[in-house]
Parts: sequence; structure tokens; C-alpha cells
Amino acid sequence: MELKHEFKNAWDVIRENNAMKDVMNYSEDYMKFLDNGKTERTSAREIIKMAKSKGYISLEEAINKKCINPGDKIYACNKDKGVALFSIGKNDLEKGMKVVGGHIDAPRIDLKQNPLYQEANLGLFKTHYYGGIKKYQWTSLPLAIHGTVILNDGRKVDICVGEDYSDPVFCITDLLPHLASDQMQKKLANGVTGEGLNLLIGHMPLEGVEKEAIVGNILKILNAKYFMIEEDFLSAEIEVVPAGHARDLGFDKSMILAYGHDDRVCSYAAVKAVLETDTPEYSAVALCVDKEEVGSIGNTGMQSKFFENTVAELIALQGDYCELKLKRAMANSKVLSADVAAGYDPNYPDVYDKRNSAYMGNGIVLCKYTGSRGKGGCNDANAEFVSEIRRIFNKESVVWQTAELGKVDQGGGGTIAYILANYGAEVIDCGVGVLNMHGPHEVVSKADIYEMYRGYKAFFNINL
Repeated sequence: MELKHEFKNAWDVIRENNAMKDVMNYSEDYMKFLDNGKTERTSAREIIKMAKSKGYISLEEAINKKCINPGDKIYACNKDKGVALFSIGKNDLEKGMKVVGGHIDAPRIDLKQNPLYQEANLGLFKTHYYGGIKKYQWTSLPLAIHGTVILNDGRKVDICVGEDYSDPVFCITDLLPHLASDQMQKKLANGVTGEGLNLLIGHMPLEGVEKEAIVGNILKILNAKYFMIEEDFLSAEIEVVPAGHARDLGFDKSMILAYGHDDRVCSYAAVKAVLETDTPEYSAVALCVDKEEVGSIGNTGMQSKFFENTVAELIALQGDYCELKLKRAMANSKVLSADVAAGYDPNYPDVYDKRNSAYMGNGIVLCKYTGSRGKGGCNDANAEFVSEIRRIFNKESVVWQTAELGKVDQGGGGTIAYILANYGAEVIDCGVGVLNMHGPHEVVSKADIYEMYRGYKAFFNINL
């Protein structure tokens, strides 16, 4: 028996198992998902498309059938911004579920409700950033606009500008170094202000118009393509994200540089794993929610009743519904809170505890607790559940490691874990290490994301 423990390098195990082709194929599919799902709405659409291709039916279709059976595959959509996929198991839901829960929103910049204006012969949008970003990182970048507009007549129109090579892009300007003496004396957090994140969108005046001619020209373009008038901005959700596609990173193409790894990388793995899980002992669930980056609030966040209400509907389809069955289903569940961890960055070693950090290439990451400082606001998984997940991963030879979010008192963060734990469920954070987290372009290891997918699949299918 080996007394000393060392975490493995996933690439070594992948080579031993001749799985390199599988890793690259999985990564390629994931990169396509990222490109097609740059907002929570488009991510949800992609997930539903994947589910339908595997025979999943909507919750409404299941309700019309008036019953569900082991082996049934059902998806529930929450206002086009969240999705739950259920592979119904042999045991009734009352006995509990195996849930992998992630989020599909990501830090970004949103348009204000009255965004459009012009100044100094330039057309601009006023914005309000969403989630925890370093504001200075979003200047001088090519940016794309994605969104949904509900027109005055009730029609829904989708907007996407800046992703095709033939599209224009947009940007937030920064101050030239020659005039930035005062700016560069400020703290990094204050060098660019929230109100200064104004998006440059045009410059040409509308011919024959004197007053606000640049605004007029932009409105003319929007009306011609999307049937919009200025009032329609009031009933729109328009997001600004980095333009361009997910890219291989490194001479060896071992990593992925892209916008939105946090947390579509975990949500995608959960979806892939549940789509490949047929009639498990306990119902397998991939739960992909919105609004995690701003506290999991609102009717599409984890704190809403969406998941609980969906489980209630499914329990009713299994037989006589009662609230006690719902409470038991939630309390008896086991959950992997699928969210990313801070990958150890050798450029910034002072903020990490080297013995308790997520290393790129060491596989899927188990975080017993998150929170900040004295574990404030954390879900602290109990030793029994940590042991169970550890044994499942070892049984399937999944490469895994443990980590926490930086040094004690350095900072901290959280996930949706505590919300599901409030029901009495067993919950642990489980994802992959990320570099540049919350930046416009984040970095993940292809080896890690493949081991994460394998780990989620093992969790769904193995019961100890």
C-alpha cells in the first residue's frame, strides 16, 4: 500500500490509455459550443438542440403524456436562459437524484436601457457591466454585440454583430499613454470607471440631417436590419462580449483560449455526460442556470424555484404527488456544484497556497469549501461525501486533484453549492482550473476538461 500521495498528470494517463484523439475531439466539440453559445440564451438553445438530438422531450410533452418511466429523457427550459436535463432513473425521484449543476452566464458588459447617444462626432452606447470584471481589460478589444429585442408589436428579434469575418466589430476606447499620467497614478481598479465603459459603434452622419445625425444613421441601420426603433431598446437584452472564436492555445494545442469558460466549460461537460447516461439507478440531472455571476438571483438564477418546481412536476408524473416526496427528493440528492477553480498561475505565486492549488493538467478539481477568509459564505462538504466522490473517481481512473481559492485572507468566492445544500443535499464543488478567470479570454487545459467530463459521467453512473 502506497503511504504517500501525489496527484497525477492527466496527460500521462491520457497517453497511457491511448485517449489523445478522444481528448482532441471532445475539445473541438466544446469549442464549437462556445462559439455558438456566447450568451446564456444562445447557450441554452445549444443545450436544448443537443438534447433533442438524443431523444429528449420537453417537460410540457412529458406532462401531456401524463406519466414518466425509467429511461425517459426530459428537458425543462427556464425562460430561454436556463435548462435542466433529466435522465430518469430506476428509483423514484423521492429517493434522490445525481445532479451536476453549473451556470451558463458569464461576466460581460450589458447595454443600459437608454444606451444610444453621440458626442464629438462619435456614436456610442452607454453600458453597465455584469459580474466581477477588471474593467481595464475590456478596453481596446474587438467586441461583438449579441442580444434579443422585443419590438413594439411583440415580435422577438435576435441580434448578433461582430462574429462573422464580414461583420463590423465594436470597441471601448482607452487613453493614450502620452496623456495618461493622471490615469496611471490611480489604483488599477479605478483606472477605467464603470461609466467610462462606453461602446464605440459609429461615426458617419445621416445625410441631410443636422441634429444627432450619427444617432440617426445608426437607428436607420438598426431599423433596416432588425426593424428596431429607439424605443425598442427599452425592451431589449443586449450584451457585449469579446468578438471572435475559441482558439487552440500553445504550440502543442494543449489549451483553449476563449470567452466564457466560466462556467460553460463545466455546464457543457455536465450536458455531455448526462446525454450519455441511460436509465441510471438514480435520475441523472444536468442543471444549467443563469445569474450566478451576480448572486444567483432573479427568476432564472439558482435561488429561483425553477428546479424545485420542475422536480415537483416530475414527481407528480411518477404517481401521487405530495410535498413530502419533493422534500425527500431534494434532501436525498447528491450534487456536484460544477464551477471552475482558480488555476495556479506562476506569474502571480504570492496569492496561492502551492500545496492547495489547482494545477493545469492535474485533472478535475474537488473544492471541499469555497467562501472567503474564515470560510465565510461557503458550502463545506462533509468528509463522507468527499470520500464517496474520491472513490468514484478512483474506481473509474479519473484524474483528479483538490484545491481551494487562493491563500487564506487573500480573497475568495462562491458558487451555487450552498443553495442546493440548503435543501439538505450532499454538495461539493467540482470543476477545472482556469487561468485569466473573469477576463475577456480565459484559459483551460484540454486534458482537464476531458477528465471533468469523465468524472461527471462516472458520478452519474456509479453508486457505492
